Amino acid sequence: MKKPPFGVLLVNLGTPTAPTPKAVREYLAEFLGDRRVVDAPRWLWWLVLHGVILRIRPRRVAKAYASVWREDGSPLMCISKDQQKALAKHLSNEYGRDIPVALAMTYGEPTMEQAGQQLRQAGAERLVILPLYPQNSSSTTAAVHDRYANALGPCPHIPASRWITDYHVYPLYIQALANSVREYWQAHGRGDRLMMSFHGIPERYEKKGDPYPRQCRATAAALAEELGLQDGEWICSFQSRFGREEWVKPYTDHTLIAWGKEGVGRVDVISPAFAADCLETLEELEVENRETFIHAGGKDYHYIPCLNDRPDHIAMMAALVNENAAGWTSN
Repeated sequence: MKKPPFGVLLVNLGTPTAPTPKAVREYLAEFLGDRRVVDAPRWLWWLVLHGVILRIRPRRVAKAYASVWREDGSPLMCISKDQQKALAKHLSNEYGRDIPVALAMTYGEPTMEQAGQQLRQAGAERLVILPLYPQNSSSTTAAVHDRYANALGPCPHIPASRWITDYHVYPLYIQALANSVREYWQAHGRGDRLMMSFHGIPERYEKKGDPYPRQCRATAAALAEELGLQDGEWICSFQSRFGREEWVKPYTDHTLIAWGKEGVGRVDVISPAFAADCLETLEELEVENRETFIHAGGKDYHYIPCLNDRPDHIAMMAALVNENAAGWTSN
């Protein structure tokens, strides 16, 4: 069998295997135990994580997961698999031959080792690595790099690899986001303001040089320009705070409370930091923050889904892969 010119490794964050306290505890232990995610002194954080957080948080988080869990599993996992299949089909149609696409999670399964074995069995000796994070952060993209490097530790043959570190203002990405907003507005009407809510990180991460907040603001500005929005019609905000320290601002929930009190009638919310709908979008944004806005006096709240496996999203991924596989496709 002729070897493919290259393979693709898609990577997302990960998810518990079930919406149960036990499964959530195992997932959170791995996720929150990563120094890239929480950079506190290890001995102190170990005590807090295992002595407090993993004793209290899993039950509440499991309940939240249960509220969004699908019959076929976690939304993030199901959508990621759909993206994997759609991208493989798109690339195969484009090249006229199979281009293997494997899916890995930074935490949980499928592991980087499992995805690597799948690509090796397909004969791929060159890899385009696409972390499904539009914006580059030490807590996401860098964590993927660490996990990938660890997985290669025992390998006798290191594949050539090219990394897509971010695509926060990539034209096809901004166009796909704008298409999803316009289509939603056409079907459901248009709100008074568009909130672009991104997962937050501690302020000190940004001060240390993490590019993520700057790239989030650039994504929001590019989307606002593509949609023809004026100042006051949109905002870039940050959600999902954890712990007591200051995180990048403005905060999504605080902004929604202020807007509700101001009498803003309808808010439309989109989350361009996520390539696939997950707990943070389906439960936190769509449910919790809806209640926050309505309770503060807001009248109508609409959540616009992530790009998921939309054709224009898959076409964008394929374009990114093609650009980064330049020079490999002739073999």
